[in-house]
Amino acid sequence: MEGSRRVQPLARDAMAYVLAGGRGSRLKELTDRRAKPAVYFGGKTRIIDFALSNALNSGIRRIGVATQYKAHSLIRHLQRGWNFLRPERNESFDILPASQRVSETQWYEGTADAVFQNIDIIEAYGPEYMVILAGDHIYKMDYELMLQQHVNSGANVTVGCLEVPRMEATGFGVMHVDETDRIISFIEKPADPPGIPGQPDLALASMGIYVFNTAFLMDQLRRDAATDGSARDFGKDIIPYIVEHGHAQAHRFAQSCVRSSFEREAYWRDVGTIDAYWEANIDLTDVTPELDLYDREWPIWTYAEIKPPAKFVHDDEGRRGSAVSSLVAGDCIVSGASLRRSLVFTGARINSFSSLNEAVVLPDCTIGRGARLNRVVIDHGVKIPEGLVVGEDAVQDSERFRVSEGGIVLITQDMINRLD
Repeated sequence: MEGSRRVQPLARDAMAYVLAGGRGSRLKELTDRRAKPAVYFGGKTRIIDFALSNALNSGIRRIGVATQYKAHSLIRHLQRGWNFLRPERNESFDILPASQRVSETQWYEGTADAVFQNIDIIEAYGPEYMVILAGDHIYKMDYELMLQQHVNSGANVTVGCLEVPRMEATGFGVMHVDETDRIISFIEKPADPPGIPGQPDLALASMGIYVFNTAFLMDQLRRDAATDGSARDFGKDIIPYIVEHGHAQAHRFAQSCVRSSFEREAYWRDVGTIDAYWEANIDLTDVTPELDLYDREWPIWTYAEIKPPAKFVHDDEGRRGSAVSSLVAGDCIVSGASLRRSLVFTGARINSFSSLNEAVVLPDCTIGRGARLNRVVIDHGVKIPEGLVVGEDAVQDSERFRVSEGGIVLITQDMINRLD
């Protein structure tokens, strides 16, 4: 294969399999009713839309999504927004809940088991390659380039990796590689991560992205399923086994990261905590954000609701509908209120004399008159009472709401209902 030209992209012979069953417990109440991949992000999308859009934009036309915990809102979103792939064009989109297909009592035990339980569905499509993806990260990546490296290297598995400062890699699975980026050991959350040859201050952290030849992966999944004591997990079992007994290759994210002319660095975020989630959303309000959502060459697909435009009304002193350095989605009415460095999802009603500063407002919220909200995340459908003040008294905030380590206040309707 190396040195030859292939007319058809490898992505056309690949299936993307998105692991979207995660609880996302560090997002606290944001994941009480939805899985982490279903959490809203960026004004109109969900987190999972990034992995799915990457697959689609890379040319992959067979996609499966494995769901498990609190999956209803995720499945509904997938059905509404991703049902345009057509079997008559050799395309497919399968939602694969943990449905006890292998055993009537067995849910997905781990990430590898979430693929193993659907082997028959995968093999019926006959893809030559499998691209295994985590469904809970924000990034833009061309998987075709990773597929090409996988084929050209002759590896049994290719692992997507981030270059991170070495001592920041202690919370990741870390790849210890040689000078050719062949993985010589895989270490889960090491206290002293190994550096990269020639770059001793950096380490290669796993992104939870794997490329396999399908036949090889199926053999490994069957072997692992028959192994007593396995956690049925890619990071804990499958990848370490291949590192020891086969050829595992690292693929550096910088080689396939998609960047517009406005994006200076390779962008990848795990928005798995309230602070990280708030920061990644608020960063989008910058004049030139690190993540360019306006890149028409690599669109982020999602369920696009048919809604009227955003509307700003009233122009009196102290009661002026305005937004500065903010993103405001469709069907929002900013009625005599002021927004600064805020991100507001679809369907918000922000009433007179209220002010939002560095606020992330999820869909269908109502902000009552005279409310002042600073550095907050407001969950879907919350009705903020008139005159509520948040973000000015840390002690009072912590008594009424969820306050993160970084001082971000999470507000849900249940919390509002408990107010005196």
